Amino acid sequence: MLKIRMKREAAQNAGAMKRLLQIEMSIIELGDEDLLDLADIFRERSQTAIAQYAFAEMARREISL
Repeated sequence: MLKIRMKREAAQNAGAMKRLLQIEMSIIELGDEDLLDLADIFRERSQTAIAQYAFAEMARREISL
């Protein structure tokens, strides 16, 4: 029973990591205007993961709001 639960949790963790990577890649693939729009939406909630990805990508591209 423990092995089954460990396998299920490992699969769930792998799925979560895959989704997180997909979100990060989606943000990276945004055009500058769309990235700025996303950052503007999350400006007030800058502690969220999406905001942190957006602002990091903006810094990498050397663009700002």
